[in-house]
Amino acid sequence: MSIPADLKYTESHEWVRREADGTLTIGITDHAQEALGDIVFLELPDAGRQVAVGEAVAVIESVKAASDIYAPVAGEIVANNGELAGTPDQINSDAYGAWLFKIKPADAAAVEKLLSAEAYAKSIGA
Repeated sequence: MSIPADLKYTESHEWVRREADGTLTIGITDHAQEALGDIVFLELPDAGRQVAVGEAVAVIESVKAASDIYAPVAGEIVANNGELAGTPDQINSDAYGAWLFKIKPADAAAVEKLLSAEAYAKSIGA
């Protein structure tokens, strides 16, 4: 199982990558995609939506279950990966390459409160 050291994580299994322009790119972890199994459907948030930390903003459905995806920080959704909605199985083959949406954080320092790769690994018993 892969847990890249340069990303931040949530306890609800989202990964967060800080971009040079200050936005955050969000996806689900390799651990989450393994637990879900074959992913068959995605419902992604629209750009322009204001979200609160911990708010359910997307839905991911696999052959096993449907799960909410949560906003790791408060802010504005600035993009979603619409191409991925047509090929959600890409998450199973590359969980860290298949991003779901991008947020412009209301507080740039909020990302520092997320889990490090080491802390996330510990939380899932890896």
